[in-house]
Amino acid sequence: MWQRGICDFDKAKEFFRPSLDHLHDPFLLTDMHEAVERLKQAIDKQEKILIYGDYDVDGTTAVALVYSYLKNFYPHCDFYIPDRYAEGYGVSEAGIIWAEENNFSLIVALDLGIKASDMVTLARHKGIDFIICDHHLPGGEIPNAVAVLDPKREDCSYPFNELSGCGLGFKLVQAYSTRYGNPKDAYQYLDLVVVSIASDIVPINGENRVLAHFGLQKLNQSPRPGLQALKDIAGIKTDLDVSGIVFTLGPRINAAGRVAHARAAVELLICNTLEEANELAEKVNLKNDLRREFDLSITEEAIAMIESNEQLRNAKSTVLFKETWHKGVIGIVAARCVEKYYRPTIILTESNDKITGSARSVQNFDLYQAIHACSDLLEKFGGHKYAAGLTMNKSNLAAFQQRFEEVVAQNLTEEMLTPIVEIDTPVQFDALNTKFNNVLKQMAPFGPEIINRFSRLKGYLYKMPLVVLKTGTFAFWRGRKATNLYLVWWHLMLWNTTRLSQAGLLLEWHLRLTKTLTMDLPPCNCGLRTLNLINHDFASRQPD
Repeated sequence: MWQRGICDFDKAKEFFRPSLDHLHDPFLLTDMHEAVERLKQAIDKQEKILIYGDYDVDGTTAVALVYSYLKNFYPHCDFYIPDRYAEGYGVSEAGIIWAEENNFSLIVALDLGIKASDMVTLARHKGIDFIICDHHLPGGEIPNAVAVLDPKREDCSYPFNELSGCGLGFKLVQAYSTRYGNPKDAYQYLDLVVVSIASDIVPINGENRVLAHFGLQKLNQSPRPGLQALKDIAGIKTDLDVSGIVFTLGPRINAAGRVAHARAAVELLICNTLEEANELAEKVNLKNDLRREFDLSITEEAIAMIESNEQLRNAKSTVLFKETWHKGVIGIVAARCVEKYYRPTIILTESNDKITGSARSVQNFDLYQAIHACSDLLEKFGGHKYAAGLTMNKSNLAAFQQRFEEVVAQNLTEEMLTPIVEIDTPVQFDALNTKFNNVLKQMAPFGPEIINRFSRLKGYLYKMPLVVLKTGTFAFWRGRKATNLYLVWWHLMLWNTTRLSQAGLLLEWHLRLTKTLTMDLPPCNCGLRTLNLINHDFASRQPD
């Protein structure tokens, strides 16, 4: 914990005993007063309010949160999600026109809008005001909206600047309910907030740790019908953690906007009955199955393109384009290419006579700044250090590929090209027991900045019953009490040394504890099994 800045009693108490009282005053956000008063004015004057959000998990959960809160007491509101394919990312002209045609006079933009100065100006000319709630890096100009809530604004002194887009929607609701309602009304939406925090991979420290802690309680004990239906269809029988959200709920919510329209995801998240939610969840799950098919086939094509081209194999970056690739999964494909080749990657496809793409980076390389260095070749771009999106004219593709490779080659060090395994401390086999697991669990929720780090494990296995669950995952029995066998289940992330000796199996692996199970089983005499391990090149960094 010391390595994570938890160095005194007060910090430790706050870390291990999260409290909703630790949440910051939402009015510390620049423009929050203006946002709340404009929202109150719209409600008092019976104006139509449009909740406008991005099509990913963060955006759809944000829209579901703010819309559900307002709809509880105000009927004149609706929501709008831009079409990923027809409109692209961000506030679109089509969205502004739709708002005008349907007599909306106030738009609350969630998880987007910080670079939408032209669209905000267009809306103002049509008599439509904007409140922007965005957590992305601002550009050179802050939009001329009624209020722009973004903790990354240079003129914003909010104590925590890593809120998710849904987290900012929560702060808006928290502020409004504090001034004009019951301050605790916002807490009923924390299950949506934790889904956004996990899926958008924001740091789980500071205020996000509090939101995630209580969000997980809500998600596991009394989730809204839409999230319960998703848990059911994913076969989730035990409590979810952050990792569980990332691999089960997040992809299903995302799939709605990846292969169809994300409005279906919001409709699922705002429905009031489990019967309705189950029906909608079935449809969303089918979209997720289709997304998987696209994901696998395009990833195979991308890897084949790299392997068949010597220049691509030896490059410092990956920039691939194919006009038929499905726009909804290119971000996933980019991430998979980073996993395999570990270098900054951009996957591009054609959409509306433009080339559009998603980018992913490696640890410590600022992808956003690299793309910014190519901005004269782009129509628009946005994102942050490790993930971004971009759009360009077709005629600029070759020039962009060359420029991006040059920028990456100039700024990417050899150290950045080597995955780093952060090792906290050595640990012996004797320490691997339920007590050890219980200590680790107290540090949850885990995620960026509060990672369940790898331990360096070295010791002998004396014919200990060992079960290979799948490649890279194994289990072994750590203890026996009466007829109960205690199964400690570990996930093998990376390994360094393995050799057999007369004493048993000498192990020096890098491991992360996944879970501990207690099962009623007869005595196990299965003996050692051969481990099917995959070696990886990596650098280990141990604490000083």
